[in-house]
Amino acid sequence: MSWISMLAIYFLFWVFTLFLVLPYGVRTTSELGEEEVPGQAQSAPHALSMPRKLLWTTLVSALFFGLFMLNWEMGWVTRADLERILPGVDMSAIEPPAVEPRTAFRQ
Repeated sequence: MSWISMLAIYFLFWVFTLFLVLPYGVRTTSELGEEEVPGQAQSAPHALSMPRKLLWTTLVSALFFGLFMLNWEMGWVTRADLERILPGVDMSAIEPPAVEPRTAFRQ
């Protein structure tokens, strides 16, 4: 896999993880017992620490991407496994790339 493909896949993992991480640890003004600003939605967060969210997003997405790359290199879950798990899905339209089989990490 080329580095540009790996970067694109990591970006997809990062964006997906951002949406997973955003709601954790957020407290509303009413949960903190403070007075709401006029016009403020009741569900609006009191304070949002974006640098902290971005750090967690980067760490979690790196973990997901690492697992993806390990599966890519080691072949833990293959197309045949997916065909067994999802018998009604036609996998014949998905052509595997014409590359040599991966038996170990590239040097």
